[in-house]
Amino acid sequence: MDFSLLQELCAVPAPSGSEYMLTAWLNDYLQKNMHSWKQTPKVHQFQDCLIWVFGKPRTAVFTHLDSVGFSVGYNNELLSIGAPNYDNGVVLIGKDSQGYIETIIEVHEDEYIFANFDRIIERGTKLTFKPIWSETEDTIQCCYMDNRGGLWVTLKLCETLQNGIIVFSCYEEHGGGTVGFLADFIQKQYNIQQALICDITWSTDGVQAGKGVAISLRDRLIPRQIYLDKIVALAQKSGIAFQLEVESAGGSDGSEIQRSPLLMDWCFIGAPEDNVHCYNEILNKQDLIGMLKLYEFLMNEL
Repeated sequence: MDFSLLQELCAVPAPSGSEYMLTAWLNDYLQKNMHSWKQTPKVHQFQDCLIWVFGKPRTAVFTHLDSVGFSVGYNNELLSIGAPNYDNGVVLIGKDSQGYIETIIEVHEDEYIFANFDRIIERGTKLTFKPIWSETEDTIQCCYMDNRGGLWVTLKLCETLQNGIIVFSCYEEHGGGTVGFLADFIQKQYNIQQALICDITWSTDGVQAGKGVAISLRDRLIPRQIYLDKIVALAQKSGIAFQLEVESAGGSDGSEIQRSPLLMDWCFIGAPEDNVHCYNEILNKQDLIGMLKLYEFLMNEL
């Protein structure tokens, strides 16, 4: 399968707080491609969030636009957005009113981190990892696979989706804030009672790259059991390789749904990655393809 679309997505710099850049890219992508899809979606936009409605939807897929990154503070100090993993010398890019910025991370002994640049960068400037794409027969590697991998799945899903809703949310990487509103909107407008959370998970001792997409039975929060049982039974019926994930921490857009006053079932389904939140996150191609196939199957069956 061709992953050039994912490579293009990884090159769009959109850390938390700069989602409008990816939103603009998505609006342009929609105009260029929707005429070849099986269904042309109805579009809603709220701030930087998008909702694409296909046919007569029964199920919503949530995928988040933001990624980890950095804000520039005083005297080029770097303040984390989300929870990026970093080392000395990692390259960051961005721009302020004075021009393009390409700098490296400098970690001090007191654990403060700075941008090693030849001038003071304007306060509040967002910096992101510089995309360095690498592809082998089995893997793809770049920054922001979380959640560009999930975004790639949803865009490929759009090509064949006849009934369903795609929700592009913001701020998952640093505390949420939009999913409650978006979920409330689609429930009131389209009577949506069930959701899938299309995100990338982390490789652990129990969920490993190359062994199939992960269906999460729980993270920090626990979805409703009857819905989980339905998802797992359908996954078994599909014949697509999958793993069951059981963790005590972590979360995604499903956390906001569960904390909302809405009665909406949800389940996180995503491919596992290594080098999480780094400049060189790595995904197994077959896991990602299997993730897409499982979403296609579930959106037809649920």
